[in-house]
Amino acid sequence: MIKTLGEQLIAKKLVTKKKLDELTNEAKNAQISLYEYIVKEKIVSEEQLAEIFAELFDLTYMPKINDEFINPDLLSKVPFRFLKENLIVPIKKDQNILIIIADPTNYQAVDELRILLNEPAPLAISTPKNINEAVNRFYPLEGTKQMIEELGETEEIEEESIEFGEIDERDIVGTAQDAPIIKMVNHILFQAAKQDASDIHIEPLEKEISVRYRIDGVLHTAFNPPKRIQAALVSRIKIMANLNIAEKRKPQDGSIQIKVADKAIDIRVSVLPTIFGEKIVMRLLDKSRGCVPIEDFGLSEHNYEIVIQSINLPNGIILVTGPTGSGKTTTLYSVLNRLNKPEVSIVTVEDPVEYQMNRIAQVQVNEKAGVTFASALRSILRQDPDIIMIGETRDQETAQIAIQASLTGHLVLTTLHTNNAPASITRLLDMGVEPFLIASSVTCIIAQRLVRKLCPQCKKLFKPDAAMIKSLGLTAQEASKIKFYEAVGCKDCTDTGYKGRLPIFEVMQMTPTIARLTIESADANRIRETAMKEGMKLLLHDGVEKIKEGLTTIDEVLSVAASTQLVE
Repeated sequence: MIKTLGEQLIAKKLVTKKKLDELTNEAKNAQISLYEYIVKEKIVSEEQLAEIFAELFDLTYMPKINDEFINPDLLSKVPFRFLKENLIVPIKKDQNILIIIADPTNYQAVDELRILLNEPAPLAISTPKNINEAVNRFYPLEGTKQMIEELGETEEIEEESIEFGEIDERDIVGTAQDAPIIKMVNHILFQAAKQDASDIHIEPLEKEISVRYRIDGVLHTAFNPPKRIQAALVSRIKIMANLNIAEKRKPQDGSIQIKVADKAIDIRVSVLPTIFGEKIVMRLLDKSRGCVPIEDFGLSEHNYEIVIQSINLPNGIILVTGPTGSGKTTTLYSVLNRLNKPEVSIVTVEDPVEYQMNRIAQVQVNEKAGVTFASALRSILRQDPDIIMIGETRDQETAQIAIQASLTGHLVLTTLHTNNAPASITRLLDMGVEPFLIASSVTCIIAQRLVRKLCPQCKKLFKPDAAMIKSLGLTAQEASKIKFYEAVGCKDCTDTGYKGRLPIFEVMQMTPTIARLTIESADANRIRETAMKEGMKLLLHDGVEKIKEGLTTIDEVLSVAASTQLVE
């Protein structure tokens, strides 16, 4: 009978006897167990190790720790750090306590947990990743109501009486014993990260404070702390963002780098004085989230071919257009990620730099120091780049330099704020760029919007009325072949009916016909009609395709795409 981890690894032909001896010696030298060494060096996958332990100890293997197994009261009995350090978590299954662990040979941790729970609970096996995710997602912070009650029991909080601890290198989930106001800020940040919020709005009202999270593009009220903690709450956030706590009359901008539940998050902080005090908006950028590959964007086959063809050209301008928050930067980063190879030099100029990328020189705009898009671009051109990314083309000077760069052999990626793809040409003309320069430099224009994805757990079939079908540009016969869904709301999507977002696109290629119309300074309507004859699908049409796939609703598509039918 096989009794050791090593024998199991050999039996399953995951390592040879010679390799196992080497690993055992290396683990001894590192003064860690064989299991810890195998995990550290990634000799086999976490899943394979978990399955081996399950067989070895005759335990249940749990490939996933579902939400229904989690009991916050049970978790609160055990220190957060203990669970993280020992990769162990107690759950409730069929009303019984079960201890899930990654390494069942960690007998001390098992014994200590059983003592803490006062329960001789049986064991089950899962991967370190699953256990970490369960602890990070479900470990209870002090509840909002309880926290506000604690704040209510204290005297009026003076700014000077608060001890603001260092937060840069700490995981805020582990700070359970901090002062109430620090706990309040940690709670706000943690809940925002847990719910995948993109922004936090802390707004002073006449008699209270409003805390709202923007989730999937929509603001949701989280809770309303008492008005009298306003000064302390604002000061805490200002100190974290290295802002001047004494300055209350001028807008201020700063940033905070923290870790929330093992995720490195960069937070952009904007403070704005209002009649009831300072409003704070924090934008959360999850630095651990990688770029989405272009092929996973949901581009139609026709649009995908145009985009790939354009980014593979040695020079030219690719424009990504849409309003703020439509995912333009994400698209640009995904394109850059695709182009990022050792043999090319890529330089970006951004305001701000949202995600750091390897092998790419990223320049942050700093207008106070004289670093504008235009001035940075001039310097970049002396740096021998192959590809240049400009965060936003705001004025004629930046547009002119970008076009000159593309005409001198550089591939330029940039964004514009326009309603749709054809309107981008008229926007450049309005900026004062010569029509023949636009026609000879722009190769592709990508207009995009984000629509909310239906929650797969609770979406239900829906029959739209004739007016809705007509607004989508469909006939009754075409609509009869489509399964339409509507949002309902459940525990899985926090009763919104939606979970996540996806982009819809309008991709226009600079064909000879479009180039000729550009040189003639034709209006956007003519350009759009010609592009549609040549195969361009409008944002609305791409949205209809997403509806056909059961991914989103009619309301979502119409809310972002209906207005783009009107050309600026």
